[in-house]
Amino acid sequence: MHLERVIATLRFDPLLPLWALAGLALLCVLALLPGLWRRAPGTIWRAAAFAVLLLWLAGPRLVQESRETLPDIGLLVVDQTASMQIGERARLVEAARASIAEQAAKMPDLELRTIVVPEAGNAGTRLFEAIGRALADIPRARLAGTIAVTDGQIHDIPDAKDAPAALGGAPLNLLIPARGEETDRRIRVIEAPSYGIVGRKATLRVAVEDLGVAHPAGSARLTVRRDGEPPSIASVPIGHDQQIELPIQRAGPSVVELSVEKLPGEVSTLNNRAVIEINGVRDRLRVLLISGEPHPGERTWRRLLKADPSVDLVHFTILRPPEKDDLTPLNELALIAFPVRELFLDKIDQFDLIILDRFQNRGLLPLPYIGNIADRVRAGGALLLSVGPEFSGQASLAATPLGTVLPARPAPFGAVVTGPFRPRVTDLGARHPITEGLPGANLPAATLPAATLPGANLPDTSGAAGAAPTWGDWYRRIQPTDVRGEVLMSAPDGSPLLIVDRVGEGRTALLLSDQIWLWSRGHEGGGPQAELLRRIAHWLMQEPELEENALTARVADGQLHIERRSTDPGPPGEVTVTDPDGRARRLKLAETAPGRSAVSLAAPTPGVWQASDGAHVAYAAAGPADPMEFADLRATATKAGPVARASGGGVHWLEGASPGAPPVLPDLRRTEPDRPASGSAWVGLQRRHDHLVTGIAALALLPSWAALPLLLGLLVLAWRREGA
Repeated sequence: MHLERVIATLRFDPLLPLWALAGLALLCVLALLPGLWRRAPGTIWRAAAFAVLLLWLAGPRLVQESRETLPDIGLLVVDQTASMQIGERARLVEAARASIAEQAAKMPDLELRTIVVPEAGNAGTRLFEAIGRALADIPRARLAGTIAVTDGQIHDIPDAKDAPAALGGAPLNLLIPARGEETDRRIRVIEAPSYGIVGRKATLRVAVEDLGVAHPAGSARLTVRRDGEPPSIASVPIGHDQQIELPIQRAGPSVVELSVEKLPGEVSTLNNRAVIEINGVRDRLRVLLISGEPHPGERTWRRLLKADPSVDLVHFTILRPPEKDDLTPLNELALIAFPVRELFLDKIDQFDLIILDRFQNRGLLPLPYIGNIADRVRAGGALLLSVGPEFSGQASLAATPLGTVLPARPAPFGAVVTGPFRPRVTDLGARHPITEGLPGANLPAATLPAATLPGANLPDTSGAAGAAPTWGDWYRRIQPTDVRGEVLMSAPDGSPLLIVDRVGEGRTALLLSDQIWLWSRGHEGGGPQAELLRRIAHWLMQEPELEENALTARVADGQLHIERRSTDPGPPGEVTVTDPDGRARRLKLAETAPGRSAVSLAAPTPGVWQASDGAHVAYAAAGPADPMEFADLRATATKAGPVARASGGGVHWLEGASPGAPPVLPDLRRTEPDRPASGSAWVGLQRRHDHLVTGIAALALLPSWAALPLLLGLLVLAWRREGA
C-alpha cells in the first residue's frame, strides 16, 4: 500500500553565490558600526533595511512536497537443506514461516519476500550466498531486515567485519527449530586409504567426538563391519584419534562400516556411522614366461607383459635344447644355464601366472617339476599355454602330469590344421569378459541353428555364426579333443581355439594356435591381440573386473547401480536389495549387453547397501549426499548467533517446552532504525521511511515586488530619522 503525504519545508535559493552574500553581509555590518558607535538615531532602520536586502538576496521559499511513502522490504529466509529434515525441524520451520508471513500481510507498509535455501550438493548450507542474491534486487534504503529460519548449521558465515555488508546494513534475526542448544555424537574419518595392497594391512584413522557437550570424556563402543563379516567391537576414548588396521585379503573393493553407540540425548544417530570403500590391489603380479624356442610371436608376449606396470616379468627362451649336440665346448657357449630347480621347485609359489609359449617336454624339465606346475595351479596359481605343432607330438605337455589341469588334449590324428581362417567369438565368448566387445569381432547370433562339429567330444560352439569378423587371418591351429571348460573363441568350423577353465583354486587357459603374433604385425589389418592377451592374463590372475559370473554394486550421484555378469544365456533374473536400515526389496534386472544385466535405484540413506542374486552378494558404500551437512547435526546458535546479535537482531528458539507442544512463535513488530530489532518474544523489521516525491510546490516568502518597496521604505525612514 502506498500512502500520500504533504511535507512543507523552508528552503533558500540565493541570488548570489554564498561567498558573495557573506561578503555583502560583512560590508553591511561594517557600515552599521559607526552609527552604533555614535548611537545615531536611524541606525535601527538602516540595519532593518540591510536585513531585508540580505533576506531578499537569500531567496527564502516555502516548499511543499507531495510524497508517496514506499513500503519497506523484509527478507524471510527458509533453510530447506538436508539437516532440516531431522526430527520436528521441518514442522517447526513451516509453522514459523506461516506465522511470519501472516503477520507481515497485516502490515500495509511492509513487503515480505521469502527465499528458500536449497540443498547445495556437497557444499553445505550456503545461507549468506542466498541472502546476497536476494539483496541484489532490494534497495538498501528500503531493507527492513532479515529473518532466517535455520538450524544454525551455516557454512558460509562471513567474518565480523564483512557481516554488515553481507546483510545490507539491516538486522538479522535467527529462528532456530529446537528447544535450545543440542548435543550430537559423530564418528569422524580423519584418514582412510582408497587402496590397499593384498596381503598387507590398511590403516584407518578415526575419532569419536561429542559435540555440544561441555566436557566430553570417557569412551564409546566402536563397531567395525566389513563385507557382511562378523563385526569387531572395541572401546575407544572420546575426542582422541584412533587407528584401525584392516588386513586386505583379496583384490577388489571391500566396504567397511564403522558405527559408534548412541550418546544419550543426542539429536540424531545419522552421523554415528561412516562407510569406507577400500580397493584391494596386488602389489606386483609376478609372471614367468618360458618360450620353448625362438619364434616370431615371442616378442608379442614379452612386449605385452613389459608394457604392464603392474607385472614383474621373468622370461626365459630355450635356445639350445638338450638333444642338440654340436660339439661346442660348454665354456665357449654364451648361454646361461636354465635354473630348473630354482624356478620349478624353490620359487614356483612366488609366480601368479606361468606362461608356456610353444614349450614341449624334451627332457628339460623332470616330470616331478612339471607336476609342481600342476600343483601350483590347483593351489591358486594360473597357467597359460600358447601352442603350435609341438603340442601334437610325442613331447606334448598333454602327455605329462600337466595334462591333468589342461582344458583339452590334441586330437590323436590330424591335430595340426593349416590354411587361412579367421577366429570367431562364440556365443559364450560374447558374454565372457575376456572376449566381449573385442574390436573387429563377429556378432554372435545365438538363434541360428547349430552345425555338427568335427572331432570327438567337442562342445557345440557354432552359435557364433553372426556377422563375419573383420580382423586378420591366422594360418595354423591345433584340433583338440577331450575339451572341458569354456570355449570363448573358435575356428569357422566351430573347432575350439581359446579355452579357459577353473582347476581347484586356480585357472588355466589354452590358446590352440601360435599365430596371434600376425595381428601385432598388422597382417590384413591386424587384430586386438594386446587387449585379448591382457584380458586372458588378468582373468587367469583372478582380477575382479574380469570375473565372468559376478555381482557388483556401487553408489554414484545418489543412485545405487547394480550389475550382474553371467555366462548363463537365460533370463537376467532378480536381485534382492537391502538398505542400511535392513529393509529389503526385490528388483528385476534388465539385460544391457550379452552377459550383462543391470538395475538402478535411489540410495538416499547413508550406509552399506547390499545386493544379492542368490549366488553372489555385493556391497556398496553410500556416503551422505552432502557430507558438510551431516558432519554436525545440532541445532545451534554458536555459529551465526554472534553475527545476528551484532547486527541488532537476536536468536529465538521455536520448539515448545515438551515434545509435541505447540511451537513458540515470536511476534513480528516494526522498529525504528536506532532501536533494537529483537526482544524476548518478538522480532523486528525496521521502518526505513523511504519515499517517492510525486509533486513540488514552491512559494517565495520575499518576492521582488514586495522586497524592493520594503527596502526603499526602510531606507526613507532611516534617512528621515537621521535628519530629525
